[in-house]
Amino acid sequence: MSAPRTVLLTGAAGGLGTLMRELLPAYGYQLRLLDLRPVEGEPEAVTADLTDTAALREAVRGVDAIIHLAGISLEAPFEKILHSNIEGTYRLYEAAREEGVGRIVFASSNHAVGFTPRPSATDPLIPVTTPHRPDTYYGLSKSFGEDLAQLYWDLHGIETVSVRIGSCFPEPTTVRMLSIWMSPADGARLIHAALTAEDVGHTVVYGSSANTRLWWDLSGARALGYEPQDDSEPYAAQLVAEQGELDPDNPDHAHLGGQFCTRPPIWPH
Repeated sequence: MSAPRTVLLTGAAGGLGTLMRELLPAYGYQLRLLDLRPVEGEPEAVTADLTDTAALREAVRGVDAIIHLAGISLEAPFEKILHSNIEGTYRLYEAAREEGVGRIVFASSNHAVGFTPRPSATDPLIPVTTPHRPDTYYGLSKSFGEDLAQLYWDLHGIETVSVRIGSCFPEPTTVRMLSIWMSPADGARLIHAALTAEDVGHTVVYGSSANTRLWWDLSGARALGYEPQDDSEPYAAQLVAEQGELDPDNPDHAHLGGQFCTRPPIWPH
């Protein structure tokens, strides 16, 4: 499909949202921004909770597509996850249905399958068809989002690419991240591919760079037209020297979700 012109970016004040609002306009997108918090330097951004139906309908009205990054991105009490990530995502899909928006890019997460054993040197890459095995309430909310996207495709014809994002930062900060890191530039490439690929229905893909130590199968993302350009390996020597290689006998290292399976970081708000 041709590139959408106007795209709603939810979670625009967050870490990933900040990176994408800087990188995506180069692809020709006019971004409409929404976040629960004011977006610094963007006085026209919509400041609203996703459960504010009237504000959300207004934000969605007239856009060609939606990039849904909003929500809690670490573990939190179930009630907070329920409000922000589960009900909020449902409200967004309802607004898209009511306003006739046909394409959504949903920020899913590797934590939707976090209890999947991580590959060893002899194991194959983790396929995108691996069953949901969430490692937290946060991961559970991403499993819900993927299933909601499937439902809205089957019932209402809204297309979604659910991207199981690894860690999108300017550079990797842990040895685990060497396997799941997505550079911001590759993140923008993948979102652009997800917005423009033909006939995606509901497609789930993994989101990372073409890392030497890659844990999962990127063929689904490549099928959308994604061509990752970066690799975490230049950062490996320093990180391994500081932290050591991953230990399969360490519970923090045994699963794809890493520390989320044992001692998940808690959302601060």
